[in-house]
Amino acid sequence: MIPEKLLVKLARRHANKSMRELRTTSGLIDFSSNDYLGFSNKLKPASSNKHGATGSRLLTGQTEICQQLEQKIAAFHKTESALIFNSGYDANLGLISSVAQRGDLILYDEYVHASIRDAMKLSDAKSLKFRHNDLGHLSILLDKFSKEENQEVYIITESVFSMDGDMPNLVELVNLAKNKDNVHIILDEAHALGTVGNNGEGLAQSQNLQDDIFARIVTYGKSMGCHGAAVLGGFDLNQFLVNFARSFVYTTALPQHSLNCISNAYDLLAQDSKEVENLQLLVIKFNRLVVQSGLRLRFRESVTPIQTCIIPDNDVVKKAALQLQEKGYDIRPILSPTVPAGEERLRICLHSFNTIEQCEKMLHTLAAILKKR
Repeated sequence: MIPEKLLVKLARRHANKSMRELRTTSGLIDFSSNDYLGFSNKLKPASSNKHGATGSRLLTGQTEICQQLEQKIAAFHKTESALIFNSGYDANLGLISSVAQRGDLILYDEYVHASIRDAMKLSDAKSLKFRHNDLGHLSILLDKFSKEENQEVYIITESVFSMDGDMPNLVELVNLAKNKDNVHIILDEAHALGTVGNNGEGLAQSQNLQDDIFARIVTYGKSMGCHGAAVLGGFDLNQFLVNFARSFVYTTALPQHSLNCISNAYDLLAQDSKEVENLQLLVIKFNRLVVQSGLRLRFRESVTPIQTCIIPDNDVVKKAALQLQEKGYDIRPILSPTVPAGEERLRICLHSFNTIEQCEKMLHTLAAILKKR
């Protein structure tokens, strides 16, 4: 029997209709996964005599395959070095908790991912949030709190936010930090890799700002269709993380078949931009269909594959998702407290393999469901 106070927390989730459950679906049209380019069904790991994991990178887990892959990743992303982590969560945890020291300051967008929030809790630095994509508010916080002696300031934001699909004004953000030697930008590119830029290279590179970013985090469990992540940055940062990032030092390295999948995914991005182009065109057409279906006021504006239909109330949005699933569309509800109460939503993910006809029929079905409410 688990402790009573834990049962109370579960009971509150039940009462709020926000209980999370593990579910499987099959045979539905995918409007839910982060597999934006459909790579998960295309990757074929290269054969190897040694597939398993043997230890941490600092022990027996370091291989020539891993070393060569990190060089390949760094070249693709036009940076000095890349360091592979086992997941995006691990990458954020290891990076932020180690570089932000006691006496330092973290200024973070209020909508950053849970992994970033957990990393800040593990850090000894002070942290303050700024309003979502509000660089005016960030500037005020910088002027007010970033002038202590021997203080480093880390600004943390994302290229594409996972719940709204929106992006920051990265040019203005870089300009805000550019002339301050103690201010460093950390950019989570998880949902931008494969979706933003001519070859899916991400937001920073698409705007030629990669040299102005202290650290970028790219993850492989979304557009790349595999697993793992990498922190991109200078050689000195790489060496620091190898020595001090606990989620890197004290974990078993990825097995070689995972590394092969990552390598193959980069090959697909580098060799053929067709899937990226198809996805970006679909996003444009989808936004037009939203207007035509009369749902514009329901949807948050987004030029990325993450599209959001706001349907307040956990119970109501769950019912709408279930009705869509019954019609053959794999669309999931996002409930509070994952998002603020009153901003519950359907999170609709577009993929290069989705068709215009599928999008049109799905939106027609959604409009009919909402009309009956």
